[in-house]
Amino acid sequence: MNFEIHYLIFALAGYLVGSVSTAIITCKLMGLEDPRSVGSNNPGATNVLRHGGKMAAIITLIGDMLKGLIPVMVVTMIEPAAAAVALTGLGAFLGHIFPVYYGFKGGKGVATFYGVLLGFSWIAGLATLVIWLLSAFVSKLSSLSALVSALSAPFILWLLSHSPELTVTLGLMTALLFWRHRSNVRNIIQGKEHRIGVKKQSE
Repeated sequence: MNFEIHYLIFALAGYLVGSVSTAIITCKLMGLEDPRSVGSNNPGATNVLRHGGKMAAIITLIGDMLKGLIPVMVVTMIEPAAAAVALTGLGAFLGHIFPVYYGFKGGKGVATFYGVLLGFSWIAGLATLVIWLLSAFVSKLSSLSALVSALSAPFILWLLSHSPELTVTLGLMTALLFWRHRSNVRNIIQGKEHRIGVKKQSE
C-alpha cells in the first residue's frame, strides 16, 4: 500500500469533521434535552427519535451520514488513492465515536458508517442500506439491523471494489461498530432490546 504523509492530514481533517455531534447541536438548537442525558444516553438518531421526535431524528441522521460522506468525497477528488480515501473515512468514523469536542464520548457510529461506505462505493452503500431496511422490517430491531447490514458491508464492498485498503478499513469499522453495540447485543440475546415503533413503558 503506497502511503504519503499528507494522508494523515486527510485522516485528521476527517476526524475533526466527524467529531461534530449532529445530535447534540440539533437538540440544543431545537430546545430539546441533551441526548447524552436521556434514554440510552447515546448522541445518535435513534435516541433523538425517542426523546426529541421525528424531525430532530431526521436532521441528526442526515447530518451524521454527511459528516462521513463529505470528507471521503472531497478527498476522493483531491487524492483518489485508496489509502487516502480509506484513512479519511476511518478518521470521520472515529471522530463520531471518540469526538475531541465532547471528551471523546460519542455515538455508536451507524449513520456515519453508512456515510463513509457511500463515499467508498455508493452501490455498496445502497445495498447495505437495503439490507438494513429488510432486517428492520423483519426483526423490528434497529440495532440488530445495523449489525447485520454492517457485517455484510465489507463483503459487498470487496465484491464491488476489490480494494484491500477500503475493505480492510471497513472491516475495522465494522468491528468497532460491534464493540460499540456490545450492550445492545446483550439485550438482544436476553430479549430486552427496544423494538422499532414500540414505546417503552418507562417513557
